[in-house]
Amino acid sequence: MAEGRIIKALSGFYYVKSNNGIYACKGRGVFRNQNITPLVGDFVTFDITENMEGYIQEIKQRENEFIRPPIANVTQAIIVSAVSQPTFSSLLLDRFLVIVESKRIKPMIIVTKKDLATKQEIQKMNAFKEEYKKLGYRFEFLSLKENVDLLKIIHFFKNEITVLMGQSGVGKSTLLNAINPAFEIQTAGISLSLGRGKHTTRHVELLEVEDGLVADTPGFSAIELNELEAEELSDCFVEMREKRNDCKFRRCLHDKEPKCAVKQAVDNGEINKYRYKHYLQFLLEIIERKPRYTND
Repeated sequence: MAEGRIIKALSGFYYVKSNNGIYACKGRGVFRNQNITPLVGDFVTFDITENMEGYIQEIKQRENEFIRPPIANVTQAIIVSAVSQPTFSSLLLDRFLVIVESKRIKPMIIVTKKDLATKQEIQKMNAFKEEYKKLGYRFEFLSLKENVDLLKIIHFFKNEITVLMGQSGVGKSTLLNAINPAFEIQTAGISLSLGRGKHTTRHVELLEVEDGLVADTPGFSAIELNELEAEELSDCFVEMREKRNDCKFRRCLHDKEPKCAVKQAVDNGEINKYRYKHYLQFLLEIIERKPRYTND
């Protein structure tokens, strides 16, 4: 029996990296019977057969997991947006942040295509950068064509299991190729008719970057809040998390309740109005339980 981590899932095989190499493994039938699917990032034990192949026997307990894309035990999420092509959306950014915060994963924000931005777009993005940095988020606005910009972020991958989140076309694969051209990850431009990126990545794989691992994934095609309860949502907004205990009602949803500390903080400018507006949109979505899809 050997131990390792699944670093790639492709065509029914799970590629497990151990101290002795990478083994192409199949999952035991019992996993299918129990409706359990091994995920990239899983720590597993496996039996070795021959020709660097084997069978996964046990999946260790997960720290966290995503369903789409299927990946587990992530320590860091880098949310990648673009200043344009596709157009930057603070609503979509906050949606990603809510999901990352709900799973207690460390977030970072990267906005790309600075080299394509107008002076007005640069000013607008720098304003967003300052606002999110005040909330405690790491935020980099950069051009993937500039080596000096890449040097600003390369150390963030060290000793982390990182997943890149964002719409297709924002530059996730381009970012990985810029960090290590040997990856040769296929990239594609923006569909002019749809105004969104084209799918390029077809499977999930962990790639080695700076003594860490980063996931190249097909993207987050559905950003649903199905795992969150209404009472948990404000805990995923860092500025509301600090105020919630000051509300009159312990289960305050910060919507129509009186003597709400969060609403008071919005009124006096302590909480950005657009962030609060996004919170209300997500709250309604959770209450109605209707999944919303991105244009990934």
